[in-house]
Amino acid sequence: MPAFVRKGAPALLGAGTLCAALLLTACAHPEPTGPAPATVPEKSTAAPATDARPRTAPRVPGLGPLTQARIPDGATQALVVTGATEDSNTATAVLHQRAPGGRWYEAGGPWPARNALKGWTADHSAGDLRTPIGVYRIGDAGGRLPDPGARLPYDEDPEFAISGTGFHGEPLEGSFDHVIAIDYNRVPGRTPLDKERPLGAAKGGGVWIHVDHGGPTQACVALDRDDLRTLLVALDPAAEPVVVMGPAPELAR
Repeated sequence: MPAFVRKGAPALLGAGTLCAALLLTACAHPEPTGPAPATVPEKSTAAPATDARPRTAPRVPGLGPLTQARIPDGATQALVVTGATEDSNTATAVLHQRAPGGRWYEAGGPWPARNALKGWTADHSAGDLRTPIGVYRIGDAGGRLPDPGARLPYDEDPEFAISGTGFHGEPLEGSFDHVIAIDYNRVPGRTPLDKERPLGAAKGGGVWIHVDHGGPTQACVALDRDDLRTLLVALDPAAEPVVVMGPAPELAR
């Protein structure tokens, strides 16, 4: 098995906002003779002090505050995979990137995607034919074919070969030519082929982003081959990338 080498270095990101207000005052001189005119208080023209910092943290489009809060502070790349409903097995994937000022913008996609045959679940178990909902790190990649230029650590290995047919009778060959491991019930920093399951075998595992074979998956997310290669090249380990996935109503919470 080729060496599994981690590439990339951590990056430090910071943002700040500095605001200052200038208050102008004026004086009036009374006439030297005669009674002093009545003094009428002038209305202040100075603007009230304000806090220029945003009241709420900027959010990835389509994500509600609860979902956004689950994205780690250090993550500046987020692949959002959105299904229409809890039972849908097709989805849309968009790669979002956070700018130095804190705002998120689209950096890739939208790409058509597939997920598990029966849709999504917040409590995944082995064999339920649903894709786990949540926010998960994506930091390890591999495949049967050579590295297409990924910055993530990439494990090229013939063990990624697969045969057989999918739920619609479509051939599965080539599905694992390139994969990105989703850190659901796995040990980060290892090849996607690693089979250790920290939560136990009953909670499933081996949840990847892989090449679309033309039908729904067991639990994984699948992208067209070219789109997956584009994603692999775009992901940067220094950006601490994550995948945010689930039905739209759940992600909007």
